Amino acid sequence: MLIHQIRNATLIVTYHNQKFLIDPWLMPKDYMAGFDVGMNPEVRQPRVDLPIGIDEITKADAVILTHFHPDHWDEFAAKALDKRLPLFVQSETDLKVMQGLGFKDVRVINEHTVFEGVKLYKTGGQHGRREVIEPLCRQIDMPYDAMGIVFEAPDEKTLYLAGDTIWCDEVKQAIDEFAPKVIVVNACGAMLQNGEKIIMDAADVKTVATYAPSAVVVASHMDTVSHLTVTRQDIKNLHLANVVVPDDNEILKF
Repeated sequence: MLIHQIRNATLIVTYHNQKFLIDPWLMPKDYMAGFDVGMNPEVRQPRVDLPIGIDEITKADAVILTHFHPDHWDEFAAKALDKRLPLFVQSETDLKVMQGLGFKDVRVINEHTVFEGVKLYKTGGQHGRREVIEPLCRQIDMPYDAMGIVFEAPDEKTLYLAGDTIWCDEVKQAIDEFAPKVIVVNACGAMLQNGEKIIMDAADVKTVATYAPSAVVVASHMDTVSHLTVTRQDIKNLHLANVVVPDDNEILKF
């Protein structure tokens, strides 16, 4: 297994000899305004450039979109990706969106999903406290749900990408059910102006690492979006032996 940290939540996961491109957000630095509802709305994003070229990033066997938010998918990805690539999404709604963009092989992940010998399982989460953030998302006509994904294959360690979520019962359930040896968490503590975090922060990372002490916890989705409140250095300062904080363009091997 290889986990290639590209930028933000964009990863290339090589698993059972298949390359999965996760959440391709490929626009250039400062292309997009900060989120009005988030912290630091005056900061443009992405805060950093892509570390490698788009042509290299998009050489994949399949694409996984955890959710259709503007810091996980953009028009650059829609243009650059081969429309014949298998594209895995969380719901029928996202399937229709991707088909509308011209993708020919869009699949909703369910309990029976297998791709080239890799079992893929959709997991739940909370993109911020559901009782608070889901109504806000409805008000601004933005979808709330964001899936996680578990990867399983006979010759690989079980991998759990938690996705855009805080620490919650759904994450605990996924760890309990699948006992992953590698857990990727989105950990920049992205926060709304009302003070609600919508993905994990340093405290959540510590909770995951403590709850799953035999797993390696990889902190992703760092140092890129306008509304971050936690940096890579903040996660490193936890000094947790089973937490890894890759730089952009770093490749982790398991």
